[in-house]
Amino acid sequence: MDEVRDLAPRSPLPAPSSPSTPRSPLPATSSSNVLEIQDLKVYFNTIEGELRAVDGVGFSMRRGKVMALVGESGCGKSVTSYSILRLIQSPGKIVGGSMMFYPHDEKPSDIAKLSDNDELIYHIRGGKISMIFQEPMTALSPVHTVGNQICEAILIHQKVTKKEAEIKAIEMLRKVGISGPEKRISQYPFEMSGGMRQRVMIAMALVCNPEILIADEPTTALDVTIQAQIMLLMKNLQKELGTSILLITHDLGVVAQMADDVAVMYLGKIVECSDVRSILKSPRHPYTMGLLASLPGLAMDKQRLHSIKGSVPSLTAIPPGCPFHPRCEYFKPGLCDVGNPPPLEEIEPGHTAACLRAREIRGEVGKF
Repeated sequence: MDEVRDLAPRSPLPAPSSPSTPRSPLPATSSSNVLEIQDLKVYFNTIEGELRAVDGVGFSMRRGKVMALVGESGCGKSVTSYSILRLIQSPGKIVGGSMMFYPHDEKPSDIAKLSDNDELIYHIRGGKISMIFQEPMTALSPVHTVGNQICEAILIHQKVTKKEAEIKAIEMLRKVGISGPEKRISQYPFEMSGGMRQRVMIAMALVCNPEILIADEPTTALDVTIQAQIMLLMKNLQKELGTSILLITHDLGVVAQMADDVAVMYLGKIVECSDVRSILKSPRHPYTMGLLASLPGLAMDKQRLHSIKGSVPSLTAIPPGCPFHPRCEYFKPGLCDVGNPPPLEEIEPGHTAACLRAREIRGEVGKF
């Protein structure tokens, strides 16, 4: 696990609390948000030109809640999540914005301003903010036992002996629903099923009791039954440990089941943001409406599913005005196709949308 070894802090830092111990109540002065992102910009220099993968993204994560970041493949969801952990590599670069992280028991820090070699980012990454990566089949090292991989994460961030780390690893494997963890800890990933490997990934991510867990498409390549089990496990652990979760997904069914708040992304920008009930019941951006309308409903007769016309433009050739206007059913010439992209504006208390006609239109979705 060379990637994990690179995360080791250069000097001792405060050890996080035990994963089996819920956090104590917050003092009255603590921020209600654990993460606040404002105007985040991540650009990539390519042969075709500057690719603005994330262009002015902003949202807040409430402490102890699940925030879903939703959108089609290529919209910038994963780049946003990698930025939070400062894992963007060349030719990509964070060129602007702020990412204020408010730990429970430490001073706030702007992750966007930290250098890649800063000791604090080593402390945060894997300790305070952890991540479940896509593809459980390949995310684990095939040449190390699952026990060694989990123990390595513990030893990096906590002052414990190898024996104590092994006890913690066994406890965490049991907590994520793996039977016989004393034996499983000596197994290699290839000896486990896809669902079992994903449980190991969850155990590794939560073993240091992070304040934020980033779950990037956590059910990719798993069958439907296992997907449901994994999502239920994550939800139960989130409630038990008080961890905030940033859920990266394109599956709105998972969003309905898991999320408290939702931010919808399109072409590197947030186009709508609100609590999950408002988004699912009364979307205000045409793109969100299109995503929801394309889902099959249980009460539907034999009829064609709704689809969003056209295709997603290239990030190197984004149309003027609203980037969604070539595909929008509510497109108004001379309004939607000129000027700069519309900013996120509050349409209703706690509900923002980046649409010039958001006050005129309202989606009514009855599938949830």
